[in-house]
Amino acid sequence: MSNPVSVRTLFVSDIHLGTRDCQAELLARLLRRVRPERLYLVGDIVDLIAMQKRAILPPAQQRLVARLLRLARSGCEIIYIPGNHDAAFRRLSGLKVHRVRIERRMVHETADGRRLLISHGDEFDTHVRIAPWLLALGDGMHQFVLALNRWCNRGRRLFGMPYWSLAAALKRRSGAARRYVMQFEQAALHQAAREGLDGYVGGHIHKAGFRARDGVLYCNDGDWVEHCTALMENHQGGLQLIDWQGELIEREPPMASAPLPEGVELPMAGRAS
Repeated sequence: MSNPVSVRTLFVSDIHLGTRDCQAELLARLLRRVRPERLYLVGDIVDLIAMQKRAILPPAQQRLVARLLRLARSGCEIIYIPGNHDAAFRRLSGLKVHRVRIERRMVHETADGRRLLISHGDEFDTHVRIAPWLLALGDGMHQFVLALNRWCNRGRRLFGMPYWSLAAALKRRSGAARRYVMQFEQAALHQAAREGLDGYVGGHIHKAGFRARDGVLYCNDGDWVEHCTALMENHQGGLQLIDWQGELIEREPPMASAPLPEGVELPMAGRAS
């Protein structure tokens, strides 16, 4: 394997360690391909809620935790922003545990000088106007689809096929899911604008993507149970969504970026051979 691609910052969220749906092996592969100077763990890293019923921490998940701690020891700055599934860790905000800094929220400054609010995103749930019964039904269906997703990818592995998210494919066809995501994005954009910031980075809704409005940028880094994506900042400050192989999915909207000097191109994290 070639040397890892150096990046300025990596944002990952919704790993849900302790559950059967956690794609720990795929995230470990990404961390072998991409070497960040700073890593934000943007909430729901450990699923304490699910672990109250049944804790599942197979060797792949244990190896991922060990890899993250090795990154911290080797000089990578790791900042853990707990979410709603690991909210108990919020009481540790301001502390360092095994060289991992825990914070409730952060403002990150990119290499090109933009200031981005970083939080998990569950604080925007109250802004999403969806009937409670519909949210409960959606959560139940989501758990069912995740189970189908596990079986689907077991079959794909038997035939040597790469990971593919059945859950994400079905969600793209749901009008209710699209409305939920749109309302969430609007709430996050409004909060960043209200604080006089250039954008927002979060997770929570398991839907990676960018959106720009009135000069404010919304970024969602996705998750590691369905989409297996991360948000990457390169050394020029450009933001890109990448998959578990380190391959480009989407660049931030051009209108949201500061202009680069003439002749400078944004490097892309490519597949390591």
